[in-house]
Amino acid sequence: MVRILTRNRIVGIAIALVIFAVDQVIKNLVDGPLGLKQEGDKLDLLPFFDFTRVHNYGVSLGMFEATSPETRWLLIAVTGLIALVVTVWMLREKAMGDIFGLALILGGALGNIVDRYQYGYVLDYADLHIGEFRPFLIFNVADAAITIGVLIILARSFLTRDKAGEKAETADLSAAES
Repeated sequence: MVRILTRNRIVGIAIALVIFAVDQVIKNLVDGPLGLKQEGDKLDLLPFFDFTRVHNYGVSLGMFEATSPETRWLLIAVTGLIALVVTVWMLREKAMGDIFGLALILGGALGNIVDRYQYGYVLDYADLHIGEFRPFLIFNVADAAITIGVLIILARSFLTRDKAGEKAETADLSAAES
């Protein structure tokens, strides 16, 4: 049992590192060889997907923009603290499904922290659209990983809690009938 828990945690750390690495590689491609140097530069890839360089000075959905060096460092500190909490949570977790979700969040958070440290903003580039309609803001791999990780954690918490509650009710009913 201890080996499985240790293995799951190592897998979680590996997933976080892979997400972080993929995010940084793509951002370096956007900033370098793909030639998207200025905010608003665009590379058409598919009829529904482009790379469009955007500088996100805020956090989720551009909220809480860092308008000064102090707020930039405050955002780095807060997101660093969140990443630390997620790391501790992941290392204490037993279920691989939860570890996987937390690993996605951690890898994405680390990628965005590095951006904010290096540039003062998060580099976003993934522009998914249907004609002029954009169902999402422009995002990056880190943002996608964080979103998917949060959805996994939420889904597992709702589904796991319901099943645990049903088991407890069944056990209570069985005990009452005896």
